[in-house]
Amino acid sequence: MHFDELIHFCFQLPGATETFPFDKRTLVIKVQNKMFALVDVENPTGINLKCDPERAIELRERYDGIQPGYHMSKKHWNTVSLEGLVDDSLIKELIVHSYELIVSSLPKKLRDELEN
Repeated sequence: MHFDELIHFCFQLPGATETFPFDKRTLVIKVQNKMFALVDVENPTGINLKCDPERAIELRERYDGIQPGYHMSKKHWNTVSLEGLVDDSLIKELIVHSYELIVSSLPKKLRDELEN
């Protein structure tokens, strides 16, 4: 998946914002100030996405392009290759999954803000 397409897709999700809290190259995409995606803007070879722990293991076993999250909790995060090892439709599905995991953990008031 091309970097521009990836970023455009992420920012179509309600309330998605960008930050650079760690350094000038690690783009962190958040919803209601909680991370759901991280990508290196200078070398976008993979994207870190939050994932249900059981599904994370299944994905890693099934796809060579999905590995435990780089510099993240290996239980809750995967690094998904952007270099053609993972189909674009699955990458988009996993971005939405990550986003929805974060949104579902938010207090009702914050979830309601996203809907409005």
